[in-house]
Amino acid sequence: MNKEVPVNEEQRQQGGERLFEVVLDSDSIVRADKDVERERKIAIFDLVEDNRFSPDGPDLGPYRLDLAMIRRKLVLGIRDEMGSEIATHILSLTPFRKIIKDYFIICESYYDAIRSASPKQIEAIDMGRRGLHDDGASILEDRLKGKITIDHQTARRLFTLICALQHRG
Repeated sequence: MNKEVPVNEEQRQQGGERLFEVVLDSDSIVRADKDVERERKIAIFDLVEDNRFSPDGPDLGPYRLDLAMIRRKLVLGIRDEMGSEIATHILSLTPFRKIIKDYFIICESYYDAIRSASPKQIEAIDMGRRGLHDDGASILEDRLKGKITIDHQTARRLFTLICALQHRG
């Protein structure tokens, strides 16, 4: 079964260049520990609450975004409110590999630190984590140029979900 976030009616009425729903393909994700599951839920919630998302072409929004991994590639399926397919984009994850690996390492350090480290140590690790997150978001923005227009915050949240799809426990 797919993980879904309900549509916010106020946002649906606003329409336009935004996502009203994000669905992670259940076959693409692995059950993870509570920290990773929480990150997924927060990223989806935050993404639906505040985003800028506009596929190139006529504005048929708001949009539903289906994210999946197929043969080690990221698949972004874009649908309208009625469920009709608007576009599908398939991205190689090669440009993300190193940053995702580094992001997982620093996230693990962060989760360990919040249980036992000093606030100063946690802050230092979190600064590194945010930096990698920004780098991943910038790569995503570049990869989507000419396909989908997104703002940096939307790219950050999408990068979190890309990492969630890559997480193997």
